[in-house]
Amino acid sequence: MSAQHLLRGLGWPPYHRLDIQPRHGMLVACSASDGRHQVGSRGDLPLPANARQLCRIEPGQPVLLAAIVTHDLLVVHPVSTVARLLADLHTQLAGVGNEH
Repeated sequence: MSAQHLLRGLGWPPYHRLDIQPRHGMLVACSASDGRHQVGSRGDLPLPANARQLCRIEPGQPVLLAAIVTHDLLVVHPVSTVARLLADLHTQLAGVGNEH
């Protein structure tokens, strides 16, 4: 997956070592000198198949990438998680509007 602009923002050049773990239904990548994964030569972010499966990310499925520069993290959010969070937010907003 190409994430060049986010990787540049994090200061992760090609071949930068990473640890990628599933957490709370999303994938979290962080710098790790002994990481099993690395940024590709073209700025590609590897998404290991087993980690994708744990997060229910299908090949070719849209995801939302978020760089958290202050913590040196890149988070891969599955589209299903984003949709659920937005639905929850919209439900809360609809409830607020009915109170007035």
